Amino acid sequence: MRPTLPAAILAASLVFGCAASAQPTPVPPGMASAIFAGGCFWCVEQDFEKLPGVIEAESGYIGGSTPYPTYEQVARGGTGHTEAVRVIYDPRKVSYTQLLNHFWRHIDPTTKDRQFCDKGDQYRSGIYYQNDEERKAAEASRDELIRSGRFARVETELAPAWKFWPAESYHQDYYKKNPVRYSFYRFACGRDARVELIWSGK
Repeated sequence: MRPTLPAAILAASLVFGCAASAQPTPVPPGMASAIFAGGCFWCVEQDFEKLPGVIEAESGYIGGSTPYPTYEQVARGGTGHTEAVRVIYDPRKVSYTQLLNHFWRHIDPTTKDRQFCDKGDQYRSGIYYQNDEERKAAEASRDELIRSGRFARVETELAPAWKFWPAESYHQDYYKKNPVRYSFYRFACGRDARVELIWSGK
């Protein structure tokens, strides 16, 4: 699927001619949403859906100016979008601050315009706040990470959320629909190994 993987995997995973959906999944009454980018949205989706209190994570694109972007457009770069996920969660079971902490622990915040094997601003990490309360929480979370001294720099983007375009249907729940290809990609990209290295303190 990703440009850095063998051509056979790339060819087997792409589906052409499908544009992103105009409307994200509605948020059920009593639930809330949050938007994060951490490289490959397949992986971020799975990481968040493992967290108790998360109802679902929807893969998509944010940050660009091209309407109805396709995966092929975003993957080539130049649209300004980054792969992202929109997390729908139950605030009675998990807080936005807990989502932030979970997010940091599943990305590499030290890299600019890259996450693991995926390079380009379409794979930049980011927290996209939807209101002032989320902005303050995101800034406090980032500042706490900087003060900790764990990393020499934090490159993760903090920006207001503008239009979120849900990705094509074949990207949604990709890790469930294509477990073998997904597992191979995740391993080959070195995501879990890098996260373990930088967050274990070793």
